[in-house]
Amino acid sequence: MTTSLRKLRVDIGQDLHWNINAIVAELRTLREESLAARQRSENPAKLPSRVMLAEIVDRLIAALFPNRLATHPLVNESVDFFVGHTLDKALRELVEQIVRELQFISGLDAASDENREQALAIVRDFSARLPEIRAVLETDIYAAYEGDPAARSVDEVLACYPGITAVAYHRLAHALFGLGATLNARIIAEIAHSLTGIDIHPGAQIKGSFFIDHGTGVVIGETAVIGEHVRLYHGVTLGAKRFQVDEDGSLVKGNARHPIVEDDVVIYAGATILGRITIGRGSVIGGNVWLTKSVPAGSNVSQAQLRSEVFDDGSGI
Repeated sequence: MTTSLRKLRVDIGQDLHWNINAIVAELRTLREESLAARQRSENPAKLPSRVMLAEIVDRLIAALFPNRLATHPLVNESVDFFVGHTLDKALRELVEQIVRELQFISGLDAASDENREQALAIVRDFSARLPEIRAVLETDIYAAYEGDPAARSVDEVLACYPGITAVAYHRLAHALFGLGATLNARIIAEIAHSLTGIDIHPGAQIKGSFFIDHGTGVVIGETAVIGEHVRLYHGVTLGAKRFQVDEDGSLVKGNARHPIVEDDVVIYAGATILGRITIGRGSVIGGNVWLTKSVPAGSNVSQAQLRSEVFDDGSGI
């Protein structure tokens, strides 16, 4: 054994004065106080696993696009086997994550038969929608390819474009959100946000041929509605103008508060569009525009023209 290894073993066995027991005790006290404040001290249920959901989504997307995204090359005879095996594994694991969500919501010590049956029903409905999700993702991929002169192939778009990754995650999350697995859907959306810098709430309704170019900093709120053939550039926000409160001063949840973007709209980088307003079909919203009022179809909205004047010898100052 080398001298350095002997030293490492000695160091590990030594008391390095971290006072671990005291820190653990303090953390336990804080944890128990937090659980009590949230009235969760009697709820032992665990949240769905972010790590497992990331693996599940990777498997689902690989099953939707096996010829390009499978972990190893496939021959024609093995594609269906790969898809079936990958889907079965992903869907079985998804059931367990939805059981966790339902148990967490119910506050039960253990998952009930009702929780499991409900989770199975959600995943059955979700799996039946996968062909539809695959079909609409195809339109998104072609919209990106046709809308970006830098794209050399459809396969490049699928493999490389963060906007496509974010939209693929969104379409899966949106289906789960609509079926009642809202916590799992939110976690999937946040995984996509972390991967791409694109923040799409799973409740947002987005039709086909949707293209997010570059994408970093895009935010799309829960009640946003986006039509066909819409293109967004980086830094676009489709947000809420204000948050309504009830008589007790608490935020009102679920009200329609984000924009409606009709078909064939282009929104350029840095535009901020707030409130339940409508961007009419075929409109173009320029970069860095701040918009809080509806605009009719065919509008072209841009910043005010920059005024530039030259003063000689300090005149005009």
